[in-house]
Amino acid sequence: MTDIQISDSTPVAMLTVGQLKELFQNSVKDLLGAANVAAPSEEPNKRYVYGIAGIASLFNVSYVTACKLKDGILQPAILQQGRKIMCDAELAIELFRKKAEKKSIT
Repeated sequence: MTDIQISDSTPVAMLTVGQLKELFQNSVKDLLGAANVAAPSEEPNKRYVYGIAGIASLFNVSYVTACKLKDGILQPAILQQGRKIMCDAELAIELFRKKAEKKSIT
């Protein structure tokens, strides 16, 4: 490959795909480093369900029961912004199990 000096005045049409990829990757690394943001791959195994329908399918319950669970024992696992609902599935299952164990003991 030939080493071409890339400056601010280099036309994008003159760049190869590899050079363009390298520029984008370097820009993203610089932005993440400047903002001190962790890479999104730190929690690759997180599983989320979305909405009341997601909670209902996770626990195989009706819509009404899912609403009660969302407002009750699953509250720590719920992230809600306006009408958007996101539920951490693993935490929700753990909370549900704890409640079931506590109920069976008493």
